[in-house]
Amino acid sequence: MKQSNTRLNITNALTLFVIMFIFLLMIGFEINIFISLLLSIAIGVFLLNLLTKTVSGHTKERLPRLSKEKEEFYSSKGLSKEDIDYFRRTMFQAQQQIVSIEQNMQKSGKLRAIENRNNTLALSKELFKDITHEPNRLHDVDKFLYVHLPSLADLSEKYLEIEGHKAKSKTTYDILEKAALTIDKMCEQIAEDYVKFKADDIQDMSVEVELAKRSLNPKQADTQDFDSSI
Repeated sequence: MKQSNTRLNITNALTLFVIMFIFLLMIGFEINIFISLLLSIAIGVFLLNLLTKTVSGHTKERLPRLSKEKEEFYSSKGLSKEDIDYFRRTMFQAQQQIVSIEQNMQKSGKLRAIENRNNTLALSKELFKDITHEPNRLHDVDKFLYVHLPSLADLSEKYLEIEGHKAKSKTTYDILEKAALTIDKMCEQIAEDYVKFKADDIQDMSVEVELAKRSLNPKQADTQDFDSSI
């Protein structure tokens, strides 16, 4: 995020410099001051749009190319070309959110403790891979993909922002505590998502969730398989 903001600041500064340079150059050639100003701004706006698109293109993650083997696999599961495209884009976004959550959790001792207690990353990655093995069950994990993952990514990022404030009041600490409780509940919901997807007949959700949290070893998570699963 900081690198992106730095690039944008440099882009804006460069654009302003070019506008001023062109304006002064036209004035030097004794072109009408009003026309010089309009032309300088027009060229500056064009340059800004061009540079902004270039910066965005470099920073935005791109969807990996679909291999022939994956395409045949998706087709064997009954997915049309439109379904495949929608599935891959959805899963790619989920993958980026999991990566973001992992990075956020490592930046705070409190968040790291919550993640360790719920085993959230291991469960999320395992569920992610399970979904890619059964793409025809995308509808079974709508809350995981469209509510719980994006919410946790957003909440954890906001938690870090607030935690990073140098001056904290009692109100700030109260907000952090409430946010931590919400994040903990969201992690619990992700564990429930995992259990619901894996189990056909759930007798006791709380028991199944606790077993799921202990069933996966975070250190044994297959990161390479997770990275190349779509």
